[in-house]
Amino acid sequence: METICAISTAYGTGGIAVIRVSGSESISVVDGLFTGRHRLSDTPANSIRYGQIARDGEVLDEVLCSVFRAPHSFTGEDVVEIACHGSLYIQQTLLQWLVDAGARMARAGEFTQRAFLNGKMDLAQSEAVADLIAAQTKAEKDLALSQLRGSVSNELGVLRERLLHFTSLVELELDFADHEELEFADRSELKSLAGEIARKLQALVHSFRTGNAIRNGISVAIIGAPNVGKSTLLNALLGEQRAIVSDIQGTTRDTIEDTIVIEGILFRLIDTAGIRETSDTIEQMGVERSRQAIERAQIVVYVSEPNPVPSLQGRELEGIKGTVIEVLNKCDQSPITNHQSPIIPISAKHGDIESLKRELVRVARASMTTEGVMLSNARHYEAVSRALEAIVRVQQGLEDGLSGELLSLDLQDCLAALGEVTGQITNQEVLSNIFSKFCIGK
Repeated sequence: METICAISTAYGTGGIAVIRVSGSESISVVDGLFTGRHRLSDTPANSIRYGQIARDGEVLDEVLCSVFRAPHSFTGEDVVEIACHGSLYIQQTLLQWLVDAGARMARAGEFTQRAFLNGKMDLAQSEAVADLIAAQTKAEKDLALSQLRGSVSNELGVLRERLLHFTSLVELELDFADHEELEFADRSELKSLAGEIARKLQALVHSFRTGNAIRNGISVAIIGAPNVGKSTLLNALLGEQRAIVSDIQGTTRDTIEDTIVIEGILFRLIDTAGIRETSDTIEQMGVERSRQAIERAQIVVYVSEPNPVPSLQGRELEGIKGTVIEVLNKCDQSPITNHQSPIIPISAKHGDIESLKRELVRVARASMTTEGVMLSNARHYEAVSRALEAIVRVQQGLEDGLSGELLSLDLQDCLAALGEVTGQITNQEVLSNIFSKFCIGK
């Protein structure tokens, strides 16, 4: 394969920058620019050499070169990682010199794509690399690291291997179709296996809601009547004036979204338009979007004013599927009467919202158990869902006494869907789409 190069550290000026070079000629390419006590070509694997990068008598920088030899490297190829000073001029000049020496600039995600193609990791693990780089919270990091270590791949690999064995036996029967009495695949054992696989796939499908929340943030819809302080609460949670605040009812006419991290948990806050009957066409559209946001939200913060303490009722309950946290705002303006303990008193205007933050974290942690294997990638969720549908058809076919030929079709569909997750069955278009979303240098 061609030798490729790219800056692997973040763009910009810094103390140190790392430029990665990978390919069969990577060591010789860098050797042409490197001057030290030892040539890189004579350097053992997993070693670091100190020296200078120079060309035509011009010394560019003093560097450290880490040498990794195939197949024991990230990409499975010979790799040199050059640690230079973080000057933009040094980084760009070094890249230019490497290209002049025979390397080419790497495409987005090409290093990780080569790791996949060279069998260093499967496709699910490759995608976890991008998730790990993009992780903003500890929960995201832990989930991505678990998947990088093969949690999803191993779980699906075991299921696929067992299913593949039975599929082979069923297809073997088809080769002896003239002998109808021959049955290589025990139907009762296949029924038991299909049931076990269906249960595990169902658990994985259900885990996506939690995994997706960890990856993209737990959705929190702030709802309530007009003018109760929803936008003020959003601003208080974010610590900035994100939403316009006014005494005029109907000021918020569309949903406003932003994110915040509380105690390592990412929340996606949605300030909604006040839900009320109105003849204003624009406000009606805002109310409808609010209802849609409420249906999608995992947590609903219902904001009201004290005295008398209101409760959720009527149309306000429609569409709520998430956990409801009832909040009494403006508690600094008047004493609270009839206060019930589940209702949290706050003053968004004065930033007195710590009790609400604690409750958000408590509810989030209760729903975000990270035990067991968990899906967080939409592509994996779609493929596993199709695998589940196929194995359910196998179960139904066994109940109906279908022939091995028909069972084989559904078994193959299930195997294919599981194989798509790990990349055992894929195509170039899918690979290009996945790796194009990576950053350059990874």
